[in-house]
Amino acid sequence: MVTNDLAGMLRAYKAIEFGDFTLASGKKSTYYIDVKSAVTNPDLLGAIASTVAGSQDFEVVAGVAVGGVSLAVATSLAAKKPYAIIRSTDKGHGKKDVIIGNVRGKRVLLIEDVTTSGGSALYGIEALRAAGANVDRVVTVVDREQGAAAMLATHGALLVSLVTVSELKKEQGLCNPKAK
Repeated sequence: MVTNDLAGMLRAYKAIEFGDFTLASGKKSTYYIDVKSAVTNPDLLGAIASTVAGSQDFEVVAGVAVGGVSLAVATSLAAKKPYAIIRSTDKGHGKKDVIIGNVRGKRVLLIEDVTTSGGSALYGIEALRAAGANVDRVVTVVDREQGAAAMLATHGALLVSLVTVSELKKEQGLCNPKAK
């Protein structure tokens, strides 16, 4: 975890919502973390980008489409380093590249909006490594603390979370005793 000031900003920009949700992993949850919508606010996006740019060493920052792209672009601008986009599926036309940007032989930092099981991050790591990148870290804005760190560790990658879901749920009035 890098800073808890971001937790307050995420709450202020309504990045956590309570209800009944089905996650990308297929799991059910009583809360939803919506970093994609929250980072449409330039103050939050800039704070995240500055935090990552100032705390991580990398040559290229990459994000998986859709959630990681705005984060990668903003971090690229803050760090004044190149970025890459990882397509969520193979393209059936043109150059058919999964990776947009030069990552071959570079130290690449993968950035994610939210991690749960780590599946999306692992997809990104594997795509980057297949393209010749050196990837050993993933920065996530919010870690749902549901196994991503352990799973990524088995694939030689460290998960660095800026905020944990425990921090987001800690705020008075936002705790939901049934939330998982």
